[in-house]
Amino acid sequence: MTAAPFADLVAIGRVVKPQGRRGEVLTEPLSDRPDRFPRLRRAFVPGAAGAAREVTVTSCWPHKGRFVLKLEGVDSIDAAEAYRGLELRIPEQDLAPLPPGSFYYHELVGLAAHEVSGRALGTVKDVLETGAGAPVLVIAGPAGSEELVPLAEDFVKGIDRAAGRLLVDRHEWVDVRAD
Repeated sequence: MTAAPFADLVAIGRVVKPQGRRGEVLTEPLSDRPDRFPRLRRAFVPGAAGAAREVTVTSCWPHKGRFVLKLEGVDSIDAAEAYRGLELRIPEQDLAPLPPGSFYYHELVGLAAHEVSGRALGTVKDVLETGAGAPVLVIAGPAGSEELVPLAEDFVKGIDRAAGRLLVDRHEWVDVRAD
């Protein structure tokens, strides 16, 4: 694969720290598909000038809810230390197909968010995992404002990726603003 922009790839994990003495790295999955890691043979890390740099995964094993990866050419603790904090990404075409009506979070970023009444709210800027239930959509509104919308059926009433739209029902919204 030619060096594509790293930003165009999909994050699947983050290197936490070196693990062991032979250059292995402990990796935190950033995906609800951790089953991909034992089969992972290549991934990409940030390269020069925003490009992606390919790394070859020679082995992988689970460790306390995370995965230890052995990367080709990374053979010491010092070499593994250079990967600390780096995201591992893959091309979108390497993602497993999802059942109809399902989506990957990155597919929501950039959708225009509208209330069911038709009023424009802004654009989905990010999807946050809070650990406290449903993920949260960050919707960038006019003049730099942001709204947080739970990614739950009570609030998100429709996602139309083909049309680039997301419908939000704010009927249960509580507006808490300091006057």
